Amino acid sequence: MSLDRGRLALEPSSPRDCSRKPDPEGKGLENPREFEFVTFDCYGTLIDWETGIRRAFKQALEGTGLNQAQEAELFHLYEEEERRIESQMPYRPYREVLALAASSAARKFGKNIPENLSSLLAEQLPSWAPFPDTNPALERLSTEYVLGILSNVDDDLLRGTLKHFTVPFDLVVTAERVRSYKPETEHFEEARRTIGADRGWLHVAASLYHDIGPASRLGINTAWINRKNSPEGKRFRGKIVRETKNLIQLADWLTP
Repeated sequence: MSLDRGRLALEPSSPRDCSRKPDPEGKGLENPREFEFVTFDCYGTLIDWETGIRRAFKQALEGTGLNQAQEAELFHLYEEEERRIESQMPYRPYREVLALAASSAARKFGKNIPENLSSLLAEQLPSWAPFPDTNPALERLSTEYVLGILSNVDDDLLRGTLKHFTVPFDLVVTAERVRSYKPETEHFEEARRTIGADRGWLHVAASLYHDIGPASRLGINTAWINRKNSPEGKRFRGKIVRETKNLIQLADWLTP
């Protein structure tokens, strides 16, 4: 199978052999050797989104006199507003979502927040670092699987982030390209059109809300990266093929 890299990839990558055959002794797609494609959410799964965005918040709020609890409250409001705005139509570029969410959270918070908060988020996002386990795991997985990213950002922001990874991604689907945000299903539907409905595909993510839930509803196999040891998975009604604490554990399972 060849991937249309001109349409979906942000960085050039060398041709890959996508003809990996299922293990004849496998027991269905829950056997990792049945998967050919492994896709990832980016921010929060591969990239330490929370550390990066909290650092940007702290930098923007320096000198405002807010205590730690107030900063946490503002950040929580921001997360709520980002979800709300992403769900609205028509589609808005992620830079605009950042700006609107920051200003709306500030209004709800009821205090004057520096106007540079929203611009600072967009400026710093491409510099946010991967988790320490990300690149070692990706390097192992890239020898066995075709890798992809499904991300809720603009192309140019993700292009900066891709420089932090030590392996290429053969499949890249952004919010800008499908003009939609997860948990809507356009990312997954676009990826499925490229991968093919009959190919072994595993989607990996840290967010039950943005990724695991919608992918599961579409019948896509999922692996949940539960870095915070959250109990939410016990209440989750969809099917999770694998739950791990980090990407190294995932690679141990997928590359035994």
